[in-house]
Amino acid sequence: MTEREFALDVVRKLQQAGFIALWAGGCVRDELLGLTPADYDIATNAVPKQLPALFKHRNEIGASFGVVQVIGPRGDHGEWLTVEVATFRSDGIYSDGRRPDNVVFSSPQEDAQRRDFTINGMFFDPIKSELIDYVGGRADLDAKILRAIGNASARFSEDKLRILRAVRMATRFELAIDPDTQVAAQKMASEIRVVSPERIAEELRKLFTHKNRARGLRLMRDFGLIEPVLPELAATFTLPQGLPAAPTGTLWEHTVRVVEELQGNVSFPLAFGAILHDIGKPRTFARTPDRYTFHRHEHVGKQMAETIADRLRLSTAEKTRIAWLVEKHQYLAEAPVMRASRLKPILVHPGIRELLELHRADAVASGKSLDHVAFCERMLRDTPPEELNPSPAVTGDDLIAIGMKPGREFKQLLDAVRDAQLEGRIRTKAEGLQLVRELQSASRPVDGPTHQQARPPASE
Repeated sequence: MTEREFALDVVRKLQQAGFIALWAGGCVRDELLGLTPADYDIATNAVPKQLPALFKHRNEIGASFGVVQVIGPRGDHGEWLTVEVATFRSDGIYSDGRRPDNVVFSSPQEDAQRRDFTINGMFFDPIKSELIDYVGGRADLDAKILRAIGNASARFSEDKLRILRAVRMATRFELAIDPDTQVAAQKMASEIRVVSPERIAEELRKLFTHKNRARGLRLMRDFGLIEPVLPELAATFTLPQGLPAAPTGTLWEHTVRVVEELQGNVSFPLAFGAILHDIGKPRTFARTPDRYTFHRHEHVGKQMAETIADRLRLSTAEKTRIAWLVEKHQYLAEAPVMRASRLKPILVHPGIRELLELHRADAVASGKSLDHVAFCERMLRDTPPEELNPSPAVTGDDLIAIGMKPGREFKQLLDAVRDAQLEGRIRTKAEGLQLVRELQSASRPVDGPTHQQARPPASE
């Protein structure tokens, strides 16, 4: 059974029991657009206490707000099928700007009025194959317009995250934005700070992994959302890009172009890494008579990216990958002439494909050569894995076996042997241990007279 079939079955059971039951919100929008909904929501006049008689398996954690998750059989891919069944309701006051203090069960018409945008406010009866539209959502969808339901300021006051959702909806569905909706969003943009970082981060994940992510980034600036959500980017709006004598725009414009050039299945860490790749430049900006300089901006940028990831409460894996991409976004520029001991370790890093895509997009956006990207791709294609990342010729256990104790010299010797191995100067353990002995010998002081012995004899 598919999720759609299960959602149809839940509606059928509710209607057969005498209740009104309709698909609601995003799934209706997606079906009208010919898309596969991510999930199905059902709106009904049945209240939570009436559902146990119809559905044995439920999650009632949201029952106080009229929302119950109905759990069905396993789907075609082995996952448990679920749909949310919500009682038609009107929301009370949103005193915290995030969620209603209370809800009142109501009618379909009143339920539609509490939703965010007209394209998300429609209902559909899958049994009768009938669209129920109290808010003009079908007309706006056909006209490709994003419009808040009713008073836009009121809708955004109810949940400030809707301001960022407006950007995501317009980006995902390539919609023009109703002027009244945009004006209200711009006036209230700074109030998004009351929304939890986790909710903001989830919207950013959905926004920046979409193919239209560059437009989403521009809309965030148009709406005034950069300053409250990603304030570090504001300094890029006016920072010059290019040579002083031949400017090519601002760092912001360059950043948007890099984001626009990303291709393929772009992950959130890659997209966010592209957005933040030059974030350290404003703090390292300096000028000589003929150029701008940004010394060590990649290292400053890494630290800033980690701070931003912590603020948004991103996962450790996301934070680590984003910071690594920012720090290494220039690393491969000299790949064709780089020592193998510096190049090979990064070519076998799990994030290498994302790093190469960031290098490619950055080069295209800057009008620079892609030779370094092509060189790395050839190496990955033509070099056997055991040559790119061979098993260590010498290990710490080997050094202990010849009488060495772990310490600073221990690590230095292992690193030196590994570098020699990656550069092809040694291949076997015996060659590695011979190199260890040579390095130890070279580091020992030459025997000679002590300072005391070197003094001339005292005169008698």
